[in-house]
Amino acid sequence: MNIKNILSLVITLLIVASCSTKQEFDILILNGNVYDGSGRDPIQVDIGIIDDEIQKVGNLLKHKAKRIIDATGFAVTPGFIDMHAHLDPILELSDCESHIRQGVTTSLGGPDGSSPWPLGQFLDSLDQIGVGMNVAYLVGHNTIRENVIALENRAPTEKELQQMKDQVLLSMEEGAYGISTGLKYLPGAFSKVEEVISLSKIASAEGGIYTSHLREEGLGIFSAIDEAITISKEAEIPVVLTHHKVIGKPMWGKSTKTLAMVDSARALGLNIMLDQYPYNASHTGISVLIPSWARAGGNNAFKERILDKKLRDSIKAGIIYNILNDRGGSDLARIQFAKVKWMPELEGKTLKYWCEERGLEPSLENGADLVIEAQKNGGASCIYHAMDEKDVERIMQHPQTMIASDGRLTKLGDGHPHPRAYGTFPRVLGHYVREKSTLSLSQAIYKMTKLPATNLGLIDRGLIQEKMRADIVIFDPATVIDKSTFQKPHQYPEGIHYVIINGKISIDNGEFKKLKAGYVLRKNQ
Repeated sequence: MNIKNILSLVITLLIVASCSTKQEFDILILNGNVYDGSGRDPIQVDIGIIDDEIQKVGNLLKHKAKRIIDATGFAVTPGFIDMHAHLDPILELSDCESHIRQGVTTSLGGPDGSSPWPLGQFLDSLDQIGVGMNVAYLVGHNTIRENVIALENRAPTEKELQQMKDQVLLSMEEGAYGISTGLKYLPGAFSKVEEVISLSKIASAEGGIYTSHLREEGLGIFSAIDEAITISKEAEIPVVLTHHKVIGKPMWGKSTKTLAMVDSARALGLNIMLDQYPYNASHTGISVLIPSWARAGGNNAFKERILDKKLRDSIKAGIIYNILNDRGGSDLARIQFAKVKWMPELEGKTLKYWCEERGLEPSLENGADLVIEAQKNGGASCIYHAMDEKDVERIMQHPQTMIASDGRLTKLGDGHPHPRAYGTFPRVLGHYVREKSTLSLSQAIYKMTKLPATNLGLIDRGLIQEKMRADIVIFDPATVIDKSTFQKPHQYPEGIHYVIINGKISIDNGEFKKLKAGYVLRKNQ
């Protein structure tokens, strides 16, 4: 072979080699400001995705892809992880649109002590129908307790406690990420700390976490946090004080002490975390205003008690106390109806309005009577405007606070939901980052991505780096904002242009795609 032929062959081989290094991706994201989730400042870098993985991060301008997204001027971040989501309607709303439109790619269900049962069977059903976003679940203490001893106000027997422990273990083996409690709700309110510790030890042995709706979030919050810290210590389990808040006017400003308690516990080596939604109003059933003892045995037992004048007077006094010092915010106008099946025209209206509509003076006594009537009719969900904005911002700034919606999967036009169901994550990015500078953008993204991923043990999510799952959000930091309000909640946010879930584009240039690209996540499986 002559020199000319040899040179020609070398040149051909070099060209082939050069071409072979130009990988073709399924999706290329170019020119974006990438916040990798670690809390570091952004860098302008490209991202190449193949199947459900981030395959390459770097200068990829010369590479080819089936789909190219120009992210010039946009923030590119890991998908948001919602540490507290009410996924109850997921069998009907399996596309998860209200969450995905916020940039949420993974949600943790089963909060506040309530979860599907049997969990493994339920997760299998989700696998069959498909889900829009990734979902993981906790096993609920209230669910387990009710399975074994219904709504009885007593401690379990030794045999019953073993049954409860067996059910927790089964759920953990079926993929639960830990255990949740709702110690403010029935039947968790009837449990002693020793019971909760025993069950938490089972979850801990399987590598799970403990999330707690505390026994009290108002006047009794300090002892409630102390109880959670005790559970962390005795069960050797990471604890999340979920939707952390201080509620009721007498407690406004007391977040300084609750956060100091967290810091003190962490200094002793305990893994105490928090999550929070960015609003100064909460959302739960109207029964939260009623003393727990009055609801033991269920609604029929409650109806019998209110027929006894002495018991009714005691129940009413307890409701008035809670309106003054707890969820009621000392004002009937701060209690807003959200979902009222037996009187839908009340949805969006206040307890004060209902009094006036009945021709009653909007007094605490009349308000308490209507609360009893509402519970008698089957209950209602309400929004309680009883928190202080300064506490909201102080809790948000704590280094161990994760962002979480506490929102329910929601269909446009259904009821009068809390705006967190539509706006939690865009509200942080738009209102608290851009408008108020409560957090930097890097801090906020860390609280939505890497921090929750670490606490859940999701080793392949929460960061933008090679070999991680391709869960990615692309938004405009200059325009991203929540639109849902307490008056008009059914509004999607603005400024989120793309949401990629497991390598599939679920929000494409602002348009929602019903792809069901999510995975059902099972711990240790």
